[in-house]
Amino acid sequence: MNVIHGITIILACQLAGEVIVQLAGLPVPGPVIGMVLLLGGLFCYGEPPAAVRSVGETLLRYLALLFVPAGVGMMVHFQLLARDWLAISVALVVSTALTLAATMLALRVMLALRKRRASP
Repeated sequence: MNVIHGITIILACQLAGEVIVQLAGLPVPGPVIGMVLLLGGLFCYGEPPAAVRSVGETLLRYLALLFVPAGVGMMVHFQLLARDWLAISVALVVSTALTLAATMLALRVMLALRKRRASP
């Protein structure tokens, strides 16, 4: 029963994200909004419920299988990739650099908050 509850919570967040995107006309995928909603719920709850943790760990265990369709799609659209390789490469490098910078800034903020809480 825990697995059913966990997957229901995760899929409900994804559905809520899809509904929000459709109603608001946002240019963001619904599952991304759903993940933000799930993250907010986890922050409010304090820790992942056992059911969500169990389902999440199982999904992570088989995460590599989710990349197979992406690999097949790359081979199917190889001509398109060959034509636009420079733009794709620049986008990958810039987005990776921005992600690293955002992660660094988030880590600095979290470490500063942790230090403030630890000091009397």
